[in-house]
This record gives sequence, structure tokens and C-alpha cells, in this order.
Amino acid sequence: MVEKIQQLLAEIDAFRVASRAEIEQFRVNYLGKKGVITSLFEEFKHVPVEAKKAVGQALNELKTKTREKLDKMNANFEENDEPRERVDLSKPGFPARPGSRHPLSLVRNEILDIFARMGFSVSEGPEIEDDWHNFSALNFPEEHPARDMQDTFFIRKSPDILLHTHTSSVQVRDMENHSLPLRLVTPGRVFRNEAISARAHCIFHQIEALYIDKDVSFADLRQTLDFFAREFFGPETRVRLRPSFFPFTEPSAEMDVSCSLCGGKGCNVCKGTGWLEIMGCGLVDPNVLDLNGIDKEIYSGFALGMGVERVAMLKHGIRDLRLFFENDVRFLEQFTAAGF
Repeated sequence: MVEKIQQLLAEIDAFRVASRAEIEQFRVNYLGKKGVITSLFEEFKHVPVEAKKAVGQALNELKTKTREKLDKMNANFEENDEPRERVDLSKPGFPARPGSRHPLSLVRNEILDIFARMGFSVSEGPEIEDDWHNFSALNFPEEHPARDMQDTFFIRKSPDILLHTHTSSVQVRDMENHSLPLRLVTPGRVFRNEAISARAHCIFHQIEALYIDKDVSFADLRQTLDFFAREFFGPETRVRLRPSFFPFTEPSAEMDVSCSLCGGKGCNVCKGTGWLEIMGCGLVDPNVLDLNGIDKEIYSGFALGMGVERVAMLKHGIRDLRLFFENDVRFLEQFTAAGF
């Protein structure tokens, strides 16, 4: 029996496999319930007592060598096997779709870039203001409707602290803290207590510009407006000014541009007029210069302001202002696809 075991050891040592199926067959033939080694252990019961020690040692060695051979064949086969595709468990469950900047950010950056080419620097300030910077320093009389609670979100009374209703409050800080001349553009988010609709919101964005220097005239303002309109809406854009009133400018005007959607022929966006109102503007009121410590006999200036949502709606034909705030992916994806 010992000789038979030695022959099996030599056979196992010389065994070679070419597939996983052959490894499994090797295991069944030698270590299975009906395998060769199991049969030898059954025969061991009939071995004479004087030979049991030698046969037992040989049987244990055979079983150990067979298991070692099986483990080695499995290990070698896994090393030589073709690499399997690994799953990256850190990846999101769904493919991430490409994103883009928000349409308001795109329009805001385009406007700031146009003014930068005209020599304007960007200035920003706080959204929470006091009465002086938001109203009084801009020549708002005590009885002006803009001071009414229906228009303004007041945070505290006596003294009044409020969410600023326009970025003109930042311009007041600029006049206080900057040396002349001033050529600044002030973007920001503003707040007014208005009902939310397709054309209005209680939160919106403004961009205002302020230029103060010696001998600034209405002609300087008109040239600035013409350049901006043609750069933003297209070289064929026409501009017209209508007399208006603002407490902080005199004279004041509303600026219209020819409708870029219909070419000035009239459509439902421009209500058949061929014109679109985009901003208010005017020369800085001398009282504002006095209130902010600027000599009105030496300096003059102009100011203008526009709503970012309004010009974005006009440029891209968007008819509901609320779309800018709802984060509807179907709406935002249009700006990705169009390459804006």
C-alpha cells in the first residue's frame, strides 16, 4: 500500500492542467467522496497493526501534498487568467450630465465685460444697508413712495436697516471711499416687496454704472449707451431715450432699444411697438454730489441701471421671469446645448 501511495504522489506531482474544469476534475478524482484518497483511507482499516504507522504517515503526506497541489493550481490559473473588468464603487449611480453657468451669470458676465472694455471697474457692496446709503444720500425725500413698507424689506426701524432696493447704495459708498474720477459698474442682488409674477419678483439682479469726472455731459452718456446696446444686442441695434424722472439723476431718461427678435417690425414681445425698454439713466443730480461731499461746480457725472433678468429675457426670448429661480433642468440645459 505504501508503494501505491508513492506512485500516487509522483502522479500528482506531474499533473498539469489547462482549464478550470480540469482542476475541478482533479479535486473530484483525488479528494472527492469517492476519490482515490478517500478509498485509501477506507482500506486503511484493514492494514495490519504493525504497518499502520508507516501507512498512516504516507496517507497523511499524500492528502497534504494533494491539497497543496490543488491550491497551487488554482493560484497559478488566477494569475494567468485574463484581467476582469473592475467596478468602481465610488462612481455615481447615474452618468453625470454636463452642466453650464446659469443664464443670469452668463448675461451678467457679458454686461460686465462690455463695460470693462469702456474702462469701468467692478465694485460690490453689502446687501443689508442703512437709510442713508439706500435713500437719503441719493436725494430721496422723506415722503418718497420707495420708503413705504410696501416696496422695501425693512429689518429694523429707528434707525432704519433694510435689504437694499438697488445697487445705487454701493455707488454711495464708492463716492465716500474712492478718489475722483470714478468709473465704476456695480452688479448685485436687490430686494423689493413685490408680488411674484411672470414679469416681476421680490428678488432680482441689477447692474448700475457711475461715471464722475470733470466736464461729463449727456453726450458721454449717450455714447456709452450706444456702445453697450450694439455690443450686447447686435451692431444693427438702434437706441432711443424718453424723458423720465429719478430722484438721483437730472435730467433723467428711459432707454429703449430696437427689438432684436423682430428687427423693429413689431411682435408680441415688444407689444407691436418695435422697441424694448431696458434701463433708466441720466446725469447725476447736483444734490447727490453735494450730499456725498463732491464739488458740483467742478465735477459732473452720469449714472445708469438695468435689471439683469430683463435684458436676459429680451436677448434670449424668455417670457417668464420665474424660470430663472426654479432651477428646472429642462430650462437650464438649453443654455448648455446652445453654447452660451
